[in-house]
Amino acid sequence: MIIDTTEFRKGLRVLQDNEPFTIVEFQHVKPGKGGAFVRTRLKSLITGNVLDKTFRSGDKMEVPDIEEKQMQFLYREGSNYYFMDEATYDQIFIEEKSLGDTKNYLKESMVITVLFYKGRTIGVDMQNFVSLLVAQTEPGIKGDTAQNATKPAVLETGHTVQVPLFVEEGDMVKIDTRTGAYIERVQK
Repeated sequence: MIIDTTEFRKGLRVLQDNEPFTIVEFQHVKPGKGGAFVRTRLKSLITGNVLDKTFRSGDKMEVPDIEEKQMQFLYREGSNYYFMDEATYDQIFIEEKSLGDTKNYLKESMVITVLFYKGRTIGVDMQNFVSLLVAQTEPGIKGDTAQNATKPAVLETGHTVQVPLFVEEGDMVKIDTRTGAYIERVQK
């Protein structure tokens, strides 16, 4: 599929130098003189490298043929994370470095989207918000109500996030997987 620069949007996947990239940022610029152009920041889906690229208005780009499969996270062994295809029950593993920050929010039986390019795993897409159990945190002290005060909390996945003082061990919290930020306490 071919698209032009007017169809650019954040998160769109494009093919640049035969490598799949995702658009992280873009800006349409129309100077007083000369033709309009689009400034973009592209992130490689394979290497994670970031590339700043400028396109003339109307330039054509190819969209990569990326296959998405719903897969269930099974377990972690060393630096490998094992997933099972929900349709065929085939199992694959993805190396820790390919998961990026997503690994901090994976818990057993969670279903995520695994991305494949030319038959090779290139990454994962996870929902924007996950609810995780607080495994360990310091107890809140009565009367300690400073505005926006936070404390560290270890989640069931082993990742540490900053939470408000009223959050206790055993609470479920909603985390934004894009930023790693605490959103709210969730009722069980």
